[in-house]
Amino acid sequence: MTYEIEERVLHFKQPAGTSRGVYTIRKIWLVHLYEGDCHGVGECAPLPDLSCDAMEHERYEALLRQFCKKLCETGEMDYDALRDYPSMLFGLETALLSLHSSLLSPLTSHFLFDTAFSRGEVGIPINGLVWMGNYDEMLHRLETKLEQGFRCVKLKIGAIDFDQELDLIKRIRERFSFHEVELRLDANGAFPYNEALYKLELLSQYAIHSIEQPIRQGQWAYMAELCRESPLSIALDEELIGVNDPAMKRHMLNIIKPRYIILKPSLHGGMAGCREWIDIARDMGIGSWITSALESNIGLNAIAQFAASIYGDHITMPQGLGTGQLFTDNIPMPLEIRGDQLWRCR
Repeated sequence: MTYEIEERVLHFKQPAGTSRGVYTIRKIWLVHLYEGDCHGVGECAPLPDLSCDAMEHERYEALLRQFCKKLCETGEMDYDALRDYPSMLFGLETALLSLHSSLLSPLTSHFLFDTAFSRGEVGIPINGLVWMGNYDEMLHRLETKLEQGFRCVKLKIGAIDFDQELDLIKRIRERFSFHEVELRLDANGAFPYNEALYKLELLSQYAIHSIEQPIRQGQWAYMAELCRESPLSIALDEELIGVNDPAMKRHMLNIIKPRYIILKPSLHGGMAGCREWIDIARDMGIGSWITSALESNIGLNAIAQFAASIYGDHITMPQGLGTGQLFTDNIPMPLEIRGDQLWRCR
């Protein structure tokens, strides 16, 4: 087995606003594995200022080469060594699955898990994503998602005045009941702790499904108190980043006791680490769903197939898998959004 690393820069169709700034480009590394005439590919896509393994360009690629070399020499994943480098682990996991699939048939290198979704027989329900922006931009984006057929919409909040965001949510509920549109919110840690509960109480009057990361990560005692007192279900996202030891995962969830956890393989331990999170959460009665983290279609294809392998052929909880439409120069992949579902075309 041999390897090759390819660096790519993807360009967003429109600036993607988050609480950590605005993304206009996305740097990724593609890992290609070869065995004879067979080829597999995976995507390593750390997010600056967010991923626990984000680092300077030269250091990232040098370390990735070390892991690729060891994989090619041994033929096995060193999960312990890769545990703290989730974006690299996810890329190597995907590349190895892709290569194994190619060894079975050169035409199936992107067929990673044998599920009804992977075979193109069923779709996966997904939420529409409304990026941060000014009031008019967010309202227009929301209306576009509803026109496209989405019945679960996630709004990123925390970038504009809270009263304006509250008014936007109020307008949604005046037009659509919670039976018609499920609303999810993502605060990306934007609420100060001393204001968080008051804001959650105001939001709760609009039948919100859940809110992700209302306060910044690393404040376990405060987050645990919010989870106890909040009238809204709280989901952890950034809070999980960098918590890679299984015992520490269980310890953190036992302290905070969220209603949901939201998993991104590139951020939360690759596929292996996400399986750990899901198994621990299930033991505690905590729900979960899986989302992408602004990967190209290479990563999105792997994440979607992984989600289908974890949750089964009849997923009802909308997943966060709509990012394939974000880039002007995305990598072609047999993925298609039909209404509010992601399908893998045969």
